[in-house]
Amino acid sequence: MRRIFLTTAAALALSAGSAAASNNVCGAAPEALRTLAASAEDATQQRALRNIALGEALCDARNRLEAQKKFQAAARLLGTDLAAVMATPATAAAQ
Repeated sequence: MRRIFLTTAAALALSAGSAAASNNVCGAAPEALRTLAASAEDATQQRALRNIALGEALCDARNRLEAQKKFQAAARLLGTDLAAVMATPATAAAQ
């Protein structure tokens, strides 16, 4: 019973965090990811920028879930996680 409670609590915490991130993903993620991409190698930078552009197009089409997937793919290419980029925009911008 204890394990079920802890697993459920952890799942709820993760879904709440990801819901908060998805609410602002279209506003904050593109800029932060572009800042990170500026210091990447050319091939990696191009692939990341392509995913960022696709994510922005999906945001314009009001498809935030798919946009978040593209932003996450760009973040992975850049060696980080979208949650980390969203949690620390000042750090991402400084790099």
